[in-house]
Amino acid sequence: MRKIDLTSFQVATSETARDINRRIVLNLIRSQQPISRADLARNSGLQRSTVSVIAEQLIAERWVTEGANGHTARGRRPRFLHLNKERVGIIGINIRPATTTIALADLDAHFVAQESLPTAGTPRQFIAELVPRIRKLIKMRPEIACEGIGVSLPGRVDLESQRLVFAPNLGWSDFDLKTPLEKATGMSVALENAANSCALAEIWFGRHAHGVRNLVAITVSEGIGVGMILNHQLVQGATGMAGEFGHTAIVPDGLACRCGNRGCWEVYASNSAAVRYYVEAASSVRAGKTGAKLSGQIPTFDDLMRLMEQGDPKAEEAIRKMADYLGRGIAVLVTGLAPDVIVVIGEMTRAWKHVGSVIEEAVKRHSYTRAGTRIVPADPMSQPRLRGTIALVLQKHFGAPSVA
Repeated sequence: MRKIDLTSFQVATSETARDINRRIVLNLIRSQQPISRADLARNSGLQRSTVSVIAEQLIAERWVTEGANGHTARGRRPRFLHLNKERVGIIGINIRPATTTIALADLDAHFVAQESLPTAGTPRQFIAELVPRIRKLIKMRPEIACEGIGVSLPGRVDLESQRLVFAPNLGWSDFDLKTPLEKATGMSVALENAANSCALAEIWFGRHAHGVRNLVAITVSEGIGVGMILNHQLVQGATGMAGEFGHTAIVPDGLACRCGNRGCWEVYASNSAAVRYYVEAASSVRAGKTGAKLSGQIPTFDDLMRLMEQGDPKAEEAIRKMADYLGRGIAVLVTGLAPDVIVVIGEMTRAWKHVGSVIEEAVKRHSYTRAGTRIVPADPMSQPRLRGTIALVLQKHFGAPSVA
């Protein structure tokens, strides 16, 4: 049960009911297309006349198109309805410390064009380099009218000011990214933390979210982020800082973190941590132990993945150690939140056959509940961070309206 907030509420009107019914029909078409009006009425519980009125309105507004006729044993042949995925385009921007990806997507979150650029060291330089790329992307597909821009960030955005206020792995702080992007493009801009974007991507487009009310997304890269969907609601906290589990200490008086804390979860369970484990092990080999020797260059996490696939025992040991620490942190989430499913996002999911069991065992050792939470990897090819930026813009049309 959700308590009515008597300091901030919206009363229901006849227009509210129409809006809710419209969104139900639109979402049914999106998820079950092609679908007839009769099936919409059966699946929604609405009167056929109500469904017909809504369908005609959606067709007139170009949200929906009519397709081929269906077959029936008797009576009038139904016309199937489809989402008009080409009605609008959405620009998605996924910012990571090294590389930023820009994409143009349709309403089904299919990317029709995308490109990448190095992430500049300062936010002002970044905007100066980003804006021409956005304009170029839009000009490449002039037949697509862009509706808005969604941005995924490796940091937190203050809900009231919409300024980026916390991004230790990016090296930016207290910066307004929204206003200059809106002024330069003439489109509305929605900013969100990368983990929250991934959680939204799973809810709207993922394969693990069917029938799920409580979902946690964990992004594992240079750092660790957590996005939480609880009772179908994205949890952001009073200021937008909810979910910073990557900066909670799991090792008392442990190694220093960029955030200023010590022993943070991401210091022990991120891609950077795995690289550190490998370098430490390889350095001890170079100091006199037998086995493979480390070249002078520090490897990347992708290098470690390749080495592990080639059978390098130290690379596998480093990634399994990272997975064990990841499982310890996940155990806290399972114990504290008991979600239906936890989705792990990141390059490490390519090695799930090596790390999945390690994570599961660590969760069992450190969590003592009967939550029954499923822990699953995201498909790295689905680009969840980028797809989540599309959901940021789409949800204003497809999300449930707020009442009471």
